[in-house]
Amino acid sequence: MISAFFINRPVLANVLAIIIVLIGGVALATLPVSQYPNVVPPTVQVTTTYPGASAKVVVDNVALPVELQVNGVEKMIYMQSYSTDAGTYTLTVTFEIGTDLDFAQVLVQNRVSAALASLPMSVQAQGLVVQKKSTSILQIVSLTSPDERYDSLYLSNYATINLVNELSRLPGVGNVNVLGVGQYSMRIWLDPEKLYTFGLTPSDVSRVIQQQSQDVSAGQVGMPPAPKGLDFQYTIDVVGRLSTPEEFGNIIVKTDQGNGGRIVRVRDIGRVELGAQTYAQTSQINGKPNSGLAIYQLPDANALDVAKRVKAKMAELSKNFPPGLAYDVPFDTTRFVNASIKEVFMTLIEAGILVLIVIVLFLQDWRAMLVPATTIPVTIIGAFAAMSALGFTINTTTMFGIVLAIGIVVDDAIVIVEGVAHHIERGMTPHDAAIKAMDELFGPVIGITLVLMSVFLPAAFLPGLTGQMFAQFALVIAATAFISAINAATLKPTQCAMWLRPAVPPEKRNVFFRGFNKVYQKLEDLYASLVGAMVRRAGLMVVVALVAAAIGAWGVARLPTAFIPNEDQGYLMIGVQLPDGASLERTGTTLDEVTRIAMAAPGVENVVSLGGMSVLDSNSALANAAVCYVILKDWDVRLKAEGQD
Repeated sequence: MISAFFINRPVLANVLAIIIVLIGGVALATLPVSQYPNVVPPTVQVTTTYPGASAKVVVDNVALPVELQVNGVEKMIYMQSYSTDAGTYTLTVTFEIGTDLDFAQVLVQNRVSAALASLPMSVQAQGLVVQKKSTSILQIVSLTSPDERYDSLYLSNYATINLVNELSRLPGVGNVNVLGVGQYSMRIWLDPEKLYTFGLTPSDVSRVIQQQSQDVSAGQVGMPPAPKGLDFQYTIDVVGRLSTPEEFGNIIVKTDQGNGGRIVRVRDIGRVELGAQTYAQTSQINGKPNSGLAIYQLPDANALDVAKRVKAKMAELSKNFPPGLAYDVPFDTTRFVNASIKEVFMTLIEAGILVLIVIVLFLQDWRAMLVPATTIPVTIIGAFAAMSALGFTINTTTMFGIVLAIGIVVDDAIVIVEGVAHHIERGMTPHDAAIKAMDELFGPVIGITLVLMSVFLPAAFLPGLTGQMFAQFALVIAATAFISAINAATLKPTQCAMWLRPAVPPEKRNVFFRGFNKVYQKLEDLYASLVGAMVRRAGLMVVVALVAAAIGAWGVARLPTAFIPNEDQGYLMIGVQLPDGASLERTGTTLDEVTRIAMAAPGVENVVSLGGMSVLDSNSALANAAVCYVILKDWDVRLKAEGQD
């Protein structure tokens, strides 16, 4: 049989175990790490701007043509869009779980391209951005000026020019958004009365600026064919694209031929200044202006690795910061992921140690303890290879399955050790005892494995989010049980044949084990007498069992239910929503009050405030909305503070 083959070839059995450990170790080092399985439907986002348009104009001229084309794209679940009075348009297309996000982006891009010809020219000039979009922010990098040397506009512009591209190129980073006022732009504030006086409209001014502020090819001097005798050939370089307020102010908008050739320039009908591209959003940290960089990760990326790369890159880039510029990473969701995965690994180690202690207490043979002590890591590490093959991640769900699977692994080991020890006590050699025990136990071990797999595998086929959430849990346990069965047929009997020896008689064991056996014997006698009394009162016990079941059902019916338990993730999100039509200034006043209250609360470390952005509407730009990220102090710090209070 299979076990006898490996018992007679112990080197082969150990090599097989080493191969399992090596494959699992490589998989463990490369598996993505996340808090939960990826159960969020993938999304693709389309964004554009219609300068100067109201929300209704954006809906009629941009939203309708685009959505008529995008609607019905393959594997789409639903789509939602937001149009604002700032002229911004955001369309979020949500696809079925498991859809390839790159393929979905291409499909949406093709549909958007078909709608491009129906859009206003100014929208076409702005362009439509189609990108894969993560649903939540991984990190927020904050740029500040401690000595207040730079304003928020300078900080945002510096981030746009020097940081966005560098961070976007990092492996695993899906998108980088600048939070705040944005980059520098030439702002032209027109005077309506002067426009009326000179018979001009804003579109006239816009058209002239586009015509006169552009780079053109002016040609060459001395380019062949040319007269003979020319020694040089020059390319003409003319000043085309304007860059200063004075240059924009000197643009000629109109020449009045009938009134003495009067020339109307931009400065005659308004003022020109270097300002922000948009004032629709504000960003603060702890009540002080800053510029934020929102980091989004790719769906299949390792969150911890991405966060480490971002921090390392920022440390590198900060060496070139101008004096008076500093950065921080106040918001980092990987703090909780790292802490939770670390706790799960600690639980895994503690569970393994406790299991080994229990085995030593009851088997009272350190050689017998070595068998499960070596097969547990082989099976558990091998489970990571199965996780990699199935496309899973290291998360709280899969790690919980592995912790639970320790009991399955230990059960197989104890059964085999007990079976081999039983035959050794009857006078057989360890080699023959291992073969004899496996002749008896091979069928039951395989049967137990099949039963366990049949119990957990159906959970992998549950529909919807529930199935996606618990499929990894169920399949990890099933895979661990399968690997444990392989070890039970190969490694465990081989180790028993090599390590087990006849047991020491109970009376010759050390003082600790003799004392433990006496206490255990008393408990066993008490339990036996209690069971006997219960059997003699079978009717009463049935009534007690029914009452206990009724109490349990009553309690279950009153327990709250939830898809995912509420957890302290180290931060809070406060959404601020004012009435429709509220100005950004009014929203900012409310946001300042919310920030002040949050900072006064004990246990708060930082407060990142974003005005003009609604977390309730897919982070759309809304003047009457804002959000506060309240970052709490480390869990240990808060626990110590509570203990002191």
